[in-house]
Parts: sequence; C-alpha cells; structure tokens
Amino acid sequence: MSKRHSQKHKIDRRMGENIWGRAKSPINSRPYGPGQHGQRRAGKMSDFGLQLRAKQKLKGYYGNITEKQFRAVYDEASRRKGNTAENLIGLLESRLDAVVYRAKFVPTVFAARQFVNHGHVKVNGKRVNIASYRVKPGDVVEVREKSRNMALVLEALQSGERDFPDYLDVDAKAMTATFTRIPEFSDVPYPVQMEPALVVEFYSS
Repeated sequence: MSKRHSQKHKIDRRMGENIWGRAKSPINSRPYGPGQHGQRRAGKMSDFGLQLRAKQKLKGYYGNITEKQFRAVYDEASRRKGNTAENLIGLLESRLDAVVYRAKFVPTVFAARQFVNHGHVKVNGKRVNIASYRVKPGDVVEVREKSRNMALVLEALQSGERDFPDYLDVDAKAMTATFTRIPEFSDVPYPVQMEPALVVEFYSS
C-alpha cells in the first residue's frame, strides 16, 4: 500500500482549486497556495508547467496513486487503440477504488482505497482487497454485509454532495453498484476542469 505523502487539503491549496468539490476544502475560504509565498501573484506558466500541473491534478484527484502507478496507467492507455486521453480516463475510472467512491460507499477517494484494502468490498460476489483492481463492464461491486452498518458508509450514501454518474447503476439500499460501461471523459463528474490531453503531452514530450 502506497503512503500518502501530502494531505488532501494540501493538494487543494497547492492546485488553487477545490478538486473534489468538497464543502470543507480550505480553498473555499483561502483561495491561494500554502506557505508564506502563497498569496504572491502567479506569473505566466510555461507549456511544461501547464502540462505538469494537469498531470499532478489528475493524479492527485485519484488519491494515493504513486507516480509509478500513474505512469503505468498512462502507458497502457497509450498502447490501446483510440484516443489516449480518453483511454486514460477510462482506465482510471475502472479502478475499484474509483468505482467505490463514485458509488458513494465512502466519502472520499482516500477512504475508498483504505475501504477496499481492508476487505470491505466484493466484486461479483468475491472479496477483492486490491484498490487498483480493474472493474469491467457488467461487474457488480458491493459492500460486504458485515460492513454495511459502518458510519462511514451510511454517512456517505446519505450525503447530497455528489451524484451517481450515468455509467454506474447504483442500488443504495442494497449497497451494490453495477459498472455498466467504461465512461468517456465527458461522462466523468469532475468538480473542476481536468485536462487529460495535457497529461498525454507531458508524457509524450
């Protein structure tokens, strides 16, 4: 299990955006970067800087993914037929922890990884504890019966902070979610603008 080196709120402040759309984000009250130089006026960013920022924002959004893991996802996306940027988003959204987060079984992407790692999730009736497990269209993801009364799960499902995306068929009462299809970039409910094309430019330059 990879170690999270920076808190999620630090990622928000570093990017200058509320990248998960959460009400508790410090960006809502302090819309500038952290540290003593955080309020300085930002200069114009280079093309490389824009590409790096796009990569860091997309990688940071999915929680505890390391650079090595993220690069491996990109490499697979580039090998597949079609648009690499679209493939990249499809692969990221197919991760089990991403599906658990989208289904609102947990409140954050960070909690989703831990929730999966601790064995609270089944895929097609079998327990899976690997957050990066690739979910396929038609797969049914569910919270184990023993875990369904956890406060974390109940609070997340009742939260009005996020909606279910169209590519998941969620039964909140049964705590199951069917991954109906691999989404396109335009289908994914990012609270802020993501730029996967710039991520592709970053790795291909």
